[in-house]
Amino acid sequence: MIQIKNVYYMLSYAYRILREEGYKSVEGEEFCNIHDLFAAILVQGVANQCKRGLHKDYVSQTETLKTLRGKIDLTTSLKESTLVKKSMVCHYDEFSENILHNQIIKTTMSLLVRNKRVKAEHRKELQKLLLYFQNVDMIEPNSIEWKTVSYYRNNATYRMLINICQLVINGLLMNPENGDYKMKEFLDDQQIHQLYEKFLLNYFKKEFPEYSASASYIDWNIDDGVKEFLPAMKTDITLSKGGKTLIIDAKYYGSSMQLNSLYNSRTLISANLYQMFAYVKNRDRSGSGDVSGLILYAKTDEEITPDQDYQMSGNRMVVRTLDLGAEWAEIEAELKRILSLME
Repeated sequence: MIQIKNVYYMLSYAYRILREEGYKSVEGEEFCNIHDLFAAILVQGVANQCKRGLHKDYVSQTETLKTLRGKIDLTTSLKESTLVKKSMVCHYDEFSENILHNQIIKTTMSLLVRNKRVKAEHRKELQKLLLYFQNVDMIEPNSIEWKTVSYYRNNATYRMLINICQLVINGLLMNPENGDYKMKEFLDDQQIHQLYEKFLLNYFKKEFPEYSASASYIDWNIDDGVKEFLPAMKTDITLSKGGKTLIIDAKYYGSSMQLNSLYNSRTLISANLYQMFAYVKNRDRSGSGDVSGLILYAKTDEEITPDQDYQMSGNRMVVRTLDLGAEWAEIEAELKRILSLME
């Protein structure tokens, strides 16, 4: 299970890259738990959004009106006998802030306000911000379909806020007795793994744009054109510069080594190595040797932490460990050292 401290480092970098004035105070704060960190980030982020103004969009409404508006629903009006009351059922679009993005933010802030583990000062600030959401409805947290939340130029500033809301809401446990929600002590391993990947990708994108960091797909290097049933190969991070390519596979496991019971010894996790070998060899179609692979484990409490460099069939394969519990300067130094693999 992940330590809270490690999540702080990954999240703190996410906000380190935001140069808005409001986020600078978050970087220097001390937090007792992960939910307090989320609350502090939302306080700053939502305050900034409120200054810009809550995003509005057209929302479909259905209402029985005496003054006609929009499209008349004659069938429903006759069925409900609204003509007796000299009114009609109308469908119309209203330009409103009561949209999904704002509903998610309001719901998340309300949950954090009720969480006693969040500092009183942060709960108080969230309560003040909720005043801006008086015309926004609350929604059932478990009913949110995150894939339907879309972004474009006019609401791009919501992306980070919604991502934080998703982390908060996905970290909820419901009390079956009274239906109340409480926070989990930790995020689950899958969420942390995804956060670790995004942290690495965003770091290289922001700090080293010349390396064209991306999570790219690799085509199978097949001979007969038959691709049916072949699994997709999508890298966590691919760095490319000057004809050199480095494929990075981020791994956040409870263990970075496997036990060979036959010989009572520890080895690298075979599936991880096989996967990286497939990525590299299929990307390096010409056999140039200009494509390298890096398996980057987040450090665990194991005594043995892999830090190996291999030459395999003409390509460089590296296994490294990143200590997310170290000081930021040490983490950044290790990330910069990774770039030397492309020299």
